[in-house]
Amino acid sequence: MTVLRKGYAQTCEQLIEELTSKDQPTNPEKIKFSGIGNYDVYNISAPFDDCGELVIAGRVESRESEQSNVFFFVERNGKWVPRENAPVLDLQDPFFTIIAGDLVLGGVQIFPHSTLEGQLGWRTVFYKGQSIASLKQFAKGPEGMKDLRLVELKSGNIGVLTRPQGEKGGRGKIGWTNISSLEELTIDVINEAPLFENQFIDEQWGGANEPHLLTNGFVGVLGHIASFDEEGNRHYYPMVFVIDPENGAFSDMELIATRNHFLPGPSKRKDLVDVVFSGGLVRKLDGTADLYAGISDAEAQKITIIDPFLQYER
Repeated sequence: MTVLRKGYAQTCEQLIEELTSKDQPTNPEKIKFSGIGNYDVYNISAPFDDCGELVIAGRVESRESEQSNVFFFVERNGKWVPRENAPVLDLQDPFFTIIAGDLVLGGVQIFPHSTLEGQLGWRTVFYKGQSIASLKQFAKGPEGMKDLRLVELKSGNIGVLTRPQGEKGGRGKIGWTNISSLEELTIDVINEAPLFENQFIDEQWGGANEPHLLTNGFVGVLGHIASFDEEGNRHYYPMVFVIDPENGAFSDMELIATRNHFLPGPSKRKDLVDVVFSGGLVRKLDGTADLYAGISDAEAQKITIIDPFLQYER
């Protein structure tokens, strides 16, 4: 690993203080959606190519509800509109990757809880296909686990990022394992993935949102770290770290933005004002990157940052 870890769990407060001494994000911009009526679009993916056209997957939801769908949007005259004839998925918080040439798309599925009457459960589900039009579900994660992510490694293996909660992960910690093919992505493999040690304190939590294969074979992870304050308000911050898939070593986390770096806007509830949910990162040739994010569970924005993974590729 190019950067040694401090060896102790980092907190939101420490990471915010470190961010103040670094280059600050620029060019905040609201992403405008149209054609979906009086619904919010938030927790979007970064744009990705599908059949020669850039597409954003986004969580579409009423302000008063958490019953959501994932729509696929394309840009028309400066606004993103639902793509004609594209599927609509009963999911939250979409994400994508490319594995063995196939588009792999996932999200969070909500369903009646298996043991608690009247309550909801959730799991991460995965679809794959050569394009959005041919997506078919092929795998699902354990009940109660969000932030399950996949990345194709330089070796051809597949890296699996997990986020158990409860007895193993507390409020939510990140795990990592390797599999040789998508057929090996089983609930047992996911549940048994070792956790990164001393990454989060027990009172705070985090998860992976989008892994990137770097030029040297490391995996750059765009994720989030989160906490509650004394009033019960949630605070979510976009962060990054890097994994050496050969041995599981990982770097310290680094915050890349806070809510204040984005434009003012609405929030779904009062306790969600200070929420930035990392959607995706588009790395650019000029050494910067565009961060796409859900803001306050009510809208989507993007912002420009210094590419946080370049330092690990040098």
